[in-house]
Amino acid sequence: MLNIEKYAAIDIGSNAIRLLIMTVTEYGNNPPHFKKTSLVRVPIRLGADVFLDGKISERNYLRMVDAMTAFRLLMKNHSVVRFRACATSAMREASNGAEIVKKIKEETDIAIELIDGSVEAELIASTDLQDLIDSEKTFLYVDVGGGSTEFTIFSNGHTVTSKSFQLGTVRILNDMVRESMWAEVEQWIKVNTHKYEKVSLIGSGGNINSIYTSSGKKLGKPLSYFFLSDYYEKLKSYTYHERIYELQMNADRADVIIPATRIYLSAMKWSRAKNIYVPKIGLADGIIKTMYNEKLKQN
Repeated sequence: MLNIEKYAAIDIGSNAIRLLIMTVTEYGNNPPHFKKTSLVRVPIRLGADVFLDGKISERNYLRMVDAMTAFRLLMKNHSVVRFRACATSAMREASNGAEIVKKIKEETDIAIELIDGSVEAELIASTDLQDLIDSEKTFLYVDVGGGSTEFTIFSNGHTVTSKSFQLGTVRILNDMVRESMWAEVEQWIKVNTHKYEKVSLIGSGGNINSIYTSSGKKLGKPLSYFFLSDYYEKLKSYTYHERIYELQMNADRADVIIPATRIYLSAMKWSRAKNIYVPKIGLADGIIKTMYNEKLKQN
């Protein structure tokens, strides 16, 4: 028996807001297939508001209403059966975050959950990495966002530990990350990876996806530490305007990509990882996988 349904996840981050629509196909007793049907990204940088002023501006609130209205219509046209909207670092730290959530529910009928860093890490960890990587190895999963970075250690196919740190690209751009935070992250990574002989990184987030695409690597093949280090130096050699024009980057990517690359390189150095895999999955994928698993439990 063939069953096809569409699920959607809305990821309200500090640098952008995304809508991921995924088609889930069930066929008899076979494992389900998850296929990305549509991904829409809107560059509403909430972190620039919240990390500097403590609240979401009226302008960005109105942009969020427009985005959620459009997302609602897209989900309707795709006949989405289940969806979930989650907001991360910027929204949960905004003094008017709860008020914005209430107003958006009234305006668009989309209920937004303000999730903390531990829930964010759990959702990311729920993604099915076994289809993409060798589950017999040890990996440090690094999901870099605008407001925070989530670190998860996988070994022999199981989650060992995870932690969220307020180390995000928008915070770094606005000089809001102290050296003590970098030291705290370094200590956590070293303590939790030292017992493993060999660790590889898994990179998640729009910035590492952009780097991976530009590398020309075939999906599944990792980037080396040396490649990423050379690319980092290349990025820094260009001005912001040159990165937009010469490297053809989006304006809201051309600035955050440098601090993001620094985070990945630092994580590789501290975990002694020589390679970073980029399976192009993240929070939105985890949200959808979690919804599907909840459906199975109900049936």
